[in-house]
Amino acid sequence: MTAAAATSAAATPDAATPDAATSAETPATATAPRERKGGHADLTRGSARSLLLTILGELVWHSGEPARTSALLYAMNGVGIEERTARQAIVRGSDSGWIQAHRHGREVSWTLSPSLVQTFAEGSRRVASLSDPFDSWDGRWLVLLVTVPQALRANRKRLYSDLEWAGFGNPSAGVWLSPHTERRDQVAAVIDRLGLTEETMSFLGTADSVGLTEPDIVRRGWDLDAVAEDYEAVLEEFRDPNPQPGDDQLFTHIRILSELQRFPFSDPQLPEALLPDWVGRRTARHLQALRASWAADVAEQWQRINSPNR
Repeated sequence: MTAAAATSAAATPDAATPDAATSAETPATATAPRERKGGHADLTRGSARSLLLTILGELVWHSGEPARTSALLYAMNGVGIEERTARQAIVRGSDSGWIQAHRHGREVSWTLSPSLVQTFAEGSRRVASLSDPFDSWDGRWLVLLVTVPQALRANRKRLYSDLEWAGFGNPSAGVWLSPHTERRDQVAAVIDRLGLTEETMSFLGTADSVGLTEPDIVRRGWDLDAVAEDYEAVLEEFRDPNPQPGDDQLFTHIRILSELQRFPFSDPQLPEALLPDWVGRRTARHLQALRASWAADVAEQWQRINSPNR
């Protein structure tokens, strides 16, 4: 998986993160959509593009084989996407540079673009780390002071989106920070690409006793109540699934991964020292265990669906 939807390119989520779902995209469930913050990083629950990303990341990327159009349509229809909408999502995925078409007579198959492969590699690491307690944190924060001048105001939304993808919080105007100091190079690339090097100062160090406490910084920097509510809803939905082997298992697998892949966009993955007993870690461990329990069977089922002899 990435993603999956979720959840983004190796440094930023340019090539693979779908825009917010359009009105033409049919939700896979009847429940109200849950949306993630973040400009180009928006992923609407159950949208056709989000589910297509999940299928590409979890089934096509892992298989290493091209995906037939008929197989993609079959999988998307199985999770509630109508054929017309699914075809539209595939075309848009091609237009966005996610996938490349290869025609064999009347049959079309799809391979992943190099940028999408890079995206899935990064996204897969981010999803895997959702369950990590990050207990190796040394107490240091990476702090950015960023001013977006009027001449570059068009970059403001993109800056916020990219910093949120990197897990940075925004406790006060112009101040962004994260305990993930290892993401320094990723953030430096964002600042440079957006032309904000001359408008940015960065600091690395521990929080002092003057002013806000670290719990206050966390509370102001991230809307963790909303993220926790989202995690709780997903955990309840997939607390004890018991899909039958075959298509039922495959489609349940896609739904679970489609939910899990979105969380790197909203969960800053704070260390246990800052956020003990975080529901996100518990939910991620549960969903990852489900995924592992039937991954081999799901791969075999996808291979059967994607077979040219089917």
